[in-house]
Amino acid sequence: MSSANRIVKNTGILYAKMGLTVFISLYTTRLILVSLGVNDFGIFNLVGGAIAMLTFLNSAMAAATQRFMSFSQGAQDFDKQRSIFNVSIILHLSIALIIVIILEVVGYFLFHGVFKIPPDRIDSAKLVFQFMVFSTAFTIISVPYDAVINAHENMLLYSVLGVLETLMKMGIAVYLLSSPFDKLVTYGFLVALLSVVLLIIRRIYCHRKYEECKIDIRKYFSRTIFTELTGFASWSLLGASTSMIANYGQGIMMNFFFGPIVNTAQGIAGQVSGQLGVFAVTMQKALNPVIDKSEGAGDRSGMLRASLMGSKVSFFLLMLFYIPVLIEMPFIFNLWLKQVPEYTIVFCRLLLIRNLVEQLFINLGAAIAAVGNIRRFQIYNSVLNFAPLVLSFIFFKMGFPPSTLYLVFIVYSICSSIMLTYFAKVNCGLSVKDYLTNVVLRSLGVLLISLILSFCPILFFGPGALRLFIVIAISGLAFLILIWTIGFSSSEKIGIINVFHSLTSKLLSKKSN
Repeated sequence: MSSANRIVKNTGILYAKMGLTVFISLYTTRLILVSLGVNDFGIFNLVGGAIAMLTFLNSAMAAATQRFMSFSQGAQDFDKQRSIFNVSIILHLSIALIIVIILEVVGYFLFHGVFKIPPDRIDSAKLVFQFMVFSTAFTIISVPYDAVINAHENMLLYSVLGVLETLMKMGIAVYLLSSPFDKLVTYGFLVALLSVVLLIIRRIYCHRKYEECKIDIRKYFSRTIFTELTGFASWSLLGASTSMIANYGQGIMMNFFFGPIVNTAQGIAGQVSGQLGVFAVTMQKALNPVIDKSEGAGDRSGMLRASLMGSKVSFFLLMLFYIPVLIEMPFIFNLWLKQVPEYTIVFCRLLLIRNLVEQLFINLGAAIAAVGNIRRFQIYNSVLNFAPLVLSFIFFKMGFPPSTLYLVFIVYSICSSIMLTYFAKVNCGLSVKDYLTNVVLRSLGVLLISLILSFCPILFFGPGALRLFIVIAISGLAFLILIWTIGFSSSEKIGIINVFHSLTSKLLSKKSN
């Protein structure tokens, strides 16, 4: 099966999963907010938010290991795959131990001088933190299994587990409504337990399904691969850790200056951003193994084509869902939450804008990682990651409002995108002119015209379901017309038509058989 067909097939599977989970997840957030209340919801997003933070770290490390797995698959080297897996097991056991020690030390200082939590909730918050530490260690140890699943492009398993996770989270939310126990502690415990259960399932499946998942350190350990993988993973960990600290630092800084209620607004904005962005993230998950395998097979031009096309398509997918929400956010939030916490709407709008900026350049990072020369890139990236926190702290000391943090991070995302483009040119041979012309300008043109057209109903209709429906209809129609007329080049249109014809032919042949 060609890479284009594989991407389409895997993306289709993942989108089916997303269609089942997005609305359930958003409804679950509403139930959790009702169960915990504004203050406890804010506390969980401050303390338990480290779970999400370390899930991001887990994803980054899995991507680093998956890069080596996919690369060796592209080179058709099975023995190397087994060695990579065994070396990865040792590496992540070591990382898990180091992270647990760091978390316990940092946690002591956070609870004694940084966090602003009501005295009657401090013990519950500490328990939630310990649940997070436990689940984090288990999650890091299981990274090699996530990498194997991604490298094999087994999006069906990923989708089944995603649906299962969503349904179980909704079950937790329903249980909390009538739970006789401390709801914050109960929620923290059950969320941590859920992550452990799902990771156990992944490990059992991989050992039964994939031959390279055989642990025999003495037989398959390779000092050369250990050095190579450790070097790559260390630089990846540096970039992921600083990005993780910067993202989590937003919540700590907001809590320090404005209290836990603002953390609630942050948590809701993050939930909406995450659920609306899953379609673009899904595209990325299906695309990354193809990028790595192309580079492993020595097809640099094919790798760059996949990266450029992926950036454009994932941006369009994000834009499709973002435009109606950006325009009609006050009505949607009032319908969804009934009582919308202060700052929620402005935080969410600014966060969505930041996501759009980053999405245009996100696949350049995958291309840089595929080539493998990431030391200088990760050093520059790590330094840049801390800049928004420093600037935001200065602005808050001067009395600026909470929304300033999101404006600063938008500027940071623009600077980060410029840096990504530079290193993609130096490391991968990217044509900057081609990227800016064919990806950035085309994508921004589609976005601006779609926004203007979709905003027109605001001038003629008052807030309500009718206006929301009209905005969705106009933005959807504009999306379809504009991405075909402006978004894609002539050669890309031909490629899309060929993939469509190929898939249609296969479906027809299966029906005839």
